[in-house]
Amino acid sequence: MLSNQEVAEANRLVKDLTSLNSKPLASAIGSQRLISQYMSNLGAEVSHHKFHPQLNQFHPLHFFSSPDSGRVEQNISCALHGVNTVGIIRAPRGDGKEAIVLVTPFNSVKLNQNEALSLAIAYSVFSLLTRVPWLAKDVIWLVADSQFGEYSGVAAWLRDYHTPVFSGLGTLDAEMCPESNNIYGLNENLSTKRTIYDGFKRAGTMAAALVIKVADRSEQYEDSLSIYAEASNGQMPNLDLINIVNYLAVHRQGLRVKVEKFWPLLGLKWLKTLGEIFESLGHLARSVNPQWKFGIPAADYIEGSATLASSLYYQALGVPTGPHGAFRDYQVDAITLEIFPKVSSLDNKVRKNDFLLRSGRLIEGVIRSVNNLLEKFHQSFFLYLLTSPGKFVSVGVYMIAFALLVAPLPMVAASLYVDASNSDYSLKIDKPAPFANASDEPCITLKSWKWLFAAKKVFFVHLWGSVVSLLPYFICQIPSCTPTTSFIIWVFLSILSLVVMYIVLASPSSHANESQPQRGEWAILKSVTLSAAFIGLCLMSVINFASAEIGGLLMVPMCLMAHPLKLDVKARSIRTVSRVVYNLVLGFIGFPPIAFIVLKGAFEGFSGVNVGDFWSWVESLWAWNSATYLYIGMVYLPCWVLCIHILFHRC
Repeated sequence: MLSNQEVAEANRLVKDLTSLNSKPLASAIGSQRLISQYMSNLGAEVSHHKFHPQLNQFHPLHFFSSPDSGRVEQNISCALHGVNTVGIIRAPRGDGKEAIVLVTPFNSVKLNQNEALSLAIAYSVFSLLTRVPWLAKDVIWLVADSQFGEYSGVAAWLRDYHTPVFSGLGTLDAEMCPESNNIYGLNENLSTKRTIYDGFKRAGTMAAALVIKVADRSEQYEDSLSIYAEASNGQMPNLDLINIVNYLAVHRQGLRVKVEKFWPLLGLKWLKTLGEIFESLGHLARSVNPQWKFGIPAADYIEGSATLASSLYYQALGVPTGPHGAFRDYQVDAITLEIFPKVSSLDNKVRKNDFLLRSGRLIEGVIRSVNNLLEKFHQSFFLYLLTSPGKFVSVGVYMIAFALLVAPLPMVAASLYVDASNSDYSLKIDKPAPFANASDEPCITLKSWKWLFAAKKVFFVHLWGSVVSLLPYFICQIPSCTPTTSFIIWVFLSILSLVVMYIVLASPSSHANESQPQRGEWAILKSVTLSAAFIGLCLMSVINFASAEIGGLLMVPMCLMAHPLKLDVKARSIRTVSRVVYNLVLGFIGFPPIAFIVLKGAFEGFSGVNVGDFWSWVESLWAWNSATYLYIGMVYLPCWVLCIHILFHRC
């Protein structure tokens, strides 16, 4: 239903915003007042939401906690604040219990053309929705102030939306920052008699949310659309929301839809060769039976692999790929739509109107589809990996690969324990008769509980991993500390704490029952290590499958192959020498900073890589409360230390 009339109104908004920002004395309040005036002229309920930027600082108690109340810290300047503009359309056929949210990031300090076009698309749809009779859910248009980042304004508004406030903005701001009252200038609307409310306006429960952005770069041949869906800790929206956008964009508006790819994989020759092999097998299968649809073209296989790797990586990272991530913290399905216009299409007025019309009709179609739902999205998948905008790998398929990956861990652990116990028992049985007496029975019983000593070692090493995970909280307190310096301090304190714990473990009381190292001690230690690794990977797969999958690819071979180098060097066979080399390589590459540097250098080049990059990467993980950080510190790193201990065991 979106027509050229709504597009013309949107162009008028863009023109007014551009002319206002071109003035030398233009202020952020002027742009926000103009947007709120346009909203009010449509008959929407308009309000303003003031927020202060939340500092992303590591704190151990923030992990797995619900979003905080957003209380303003004392050291934050009251002049440093942003203002979101919110417009609400009440549905003529609704009861106010459900709502659909449109989000457009908007830098109130410096407006660019792409943000103006994003506002134009949202305004054209918003203008249409004020006049349609079929609307059954309230529509909220959030113009999020992005001067502190696109995520910050959306997260602050959502936090206050779900937090009861029993006073107006005036009372709240007077308590927090009595000297800054710039928000009240926005409430002065001389051209209309409509009220801009001094309070936090709400609608119903959010059914879905769309973040609309126009990209700052253009496509060469056609208008295209990128979908970003990953939220914190690998959370994904219901797949039906992505399917709706993909179907309407491709089959109704003729847009080329794409999702993020891992671009370095597209140029790998071995992946291309593998794709050609699968393509040949598909041709062979169809020649035998035309009904068999096995195999895909090599190009599709390569592109699907790159997309799958990207989906796995961003889910494992646990960091949201856009402002939509803030909605998933409140179990609201949301995605970011980044629209790429064709090159020089925006310079031509006709092409620009066509771009706004197609983009607006896409948003209108998605809103109408969600509006028709009688219940929330729940029939489709929440756990999946994308291989293209229209294809995915479901949890029922990829969990099989993970199960096969970790299945050897408990089996090898049980085998090692049984072999070590039988070996100790046979040593007692083989004693000559004069030396075998009833006094050996308590010793045999003690040997059956020998795994407790290994379990104590494993427990203390994992406890050390918890200490390592907490150290950045104190390192962050050091002023003017570069990433490289912070990383060096972190490594030094980690080694120091490990030495202290080793001294505690090596004290006479801890080895009172072990006069000398036993022959099977390393085997029992490895058995308990494998058990701990299996438990850690299974727990992590529940929290964030992608992190467990990628971490397991490194940790499982390292744990399974760990074997004392002393025994392998004594054997001096081809098998043992190859195992020594394999263990040394795995032990070197398995160290988290080394693994990060190797992977980053392989894809981006080693010229600009330094150890400070690892600290910056870890800093981004804890700033977003990513469970991957806890996995590295409390599961992966302790298992690596235990494997190194097994390699250099004094057996």
